[in-house]
Amino acid sequence: QIWDSSIWEQAKVENKLVLISIGYSTCHWCHVMEKESFEDWETAEIMNQHLICVKVDREERPDVDRIYMMFVQASTGSGGWPMSVFLTPERKPFYGGTYFPPDNRYGRPGFAHLLHSLAGAWRSDRLRVEESAAQVLRQLHEHAAQNDSSVETVGREVHSMVFNYFRRAFDPRLGGFGGAPKFPRPSVLSFILRYYAAEREPAALEMVLVTLREMAKGGMNDQLGGGFHRYSVDEHWFVPHFEKMLYDQAQLAWAYLEAFQITHDVQYADVARAIFQYVGRDLMHPDGGFYSAEDADSVIDPAHPHDKGEGAFYIFSKEEIDRTLGDSAAFCSRFGVKAAGNVDNDPHGEFTGKNILYQAGPEDDCASDVAKILELRSTKPRPHLDDKILTAWNGLMISAFAKGAQVLGDKRYEQAARRALDHIRRDLWTNGI
Repeated sequence: QIWDSSIWEQAKVENKLVLISIGYSTCHWCHVMEKESFEDWETAEIMNQHLICVKVDREERPDVDRIYMMFVQASTGSGGWPMSVFLTPERKPFYGGTYFPPDNRYGRPGFAHLLHSLAGAWRSDRLRVEESAAQVLRQLHEHAAQNDSSVETVGREVHSMVFNYFRRAFDPRLGGFGGAPKFPRPSVLSFILRYYAAEREPAALEMVLVTLREMAKGGMNDQLGGGFHRYSVDEHWFVPHFEKMLYDQAQLAWAYLEAFQITHDVQYADVARAIFQYVGRDLMHPDGGFYSAEDADSVIDPAHPHDKGEGAFYIFSKEEIDRTLGDSAAFCSRFGVKAAGNVDNDPHGEFTGKNILYQAGPEDDCASDVAKILELRSTKPRPHLDDKILTAWNGLMISAFAKGAQVLGDKRYEQAARRALDHIRRDLWTNGI
């Protein structure tokens, strides 16, 4: 089904609940749920028999995503994608969540079991379902009203409270905030840098610098091709969720540039340059503008194009590296490569015998080896590219390239920013609708 008014008419006529599944094309867990549940014949039969099912791309309909994400976060305390929301034919949501496994596991109900339960509740106890939906909507309206009536100027006291919150959550050894999984959270880093600038609090600057250094060392940072993956599943920034998002590249480039401006330490400038190199090489439209993302999954073996694994494009066996380099000792020492693979905590067996590259040793002169392994990687099937060009995300990247040109004095960054801006004005701009 597509998102239009006919959905609700059909739901009323057939007296069925509506299931909205919201995701996007490079989302790893969206693919997992699609394969486990949506492409499973028995589960699909349940869905088609008992529900009106609608799939929505969050990047094509951010308005729909925003509405139902607010519901899921309010009702469950967290959010994410894939997002599954169940609604009455009157468009009232009453149950939602993110990823549901095919059967009961991870402390979550199995998707097929959930479908049976909700459809059964709708048939046998419709009034209770409708009351539950009405109660949720009342709570959301009350929350929105409180937010609208409580707008006030944020002063230094609030800034200090927010900073101290992050200070308590900060990991002083590995950087970042809280435990696994760890997200880069560049907007938090930006806030803390501005708090440092205003208050001259040394701890604030140190929190940001430690985080930026540790992120750059880990497997979350693409050590060969530049750019950052979406988040780390562990607290060490080592094992990433391999998806790459444009908005992360833009905001992290800005954070590393500001760290360089403050410290004049070239290591931060080098990371920003690597991000720009990645975006310019792999995410730039030929006419200007930037693509949205690259998938976490890619084909493991070209002979079996339908078999994909997370991070397959980015990981290597030591045998591959030895065969390419001959004498690989320096490279393996630098990037933590082991004969049996270097991922000890691998519950799904995705990295058996493989290595995620990270900065394990001193920075020896491995430039020629890195170039050779990058060339080897280029022969692998690339992850799926989400080639949508989103104005808001492009705005972030244009800003980052412009900042890079200003801070690093590289005209190429200014040219990239101008070309992207021209593309938006030429192809995405309308004067009224």
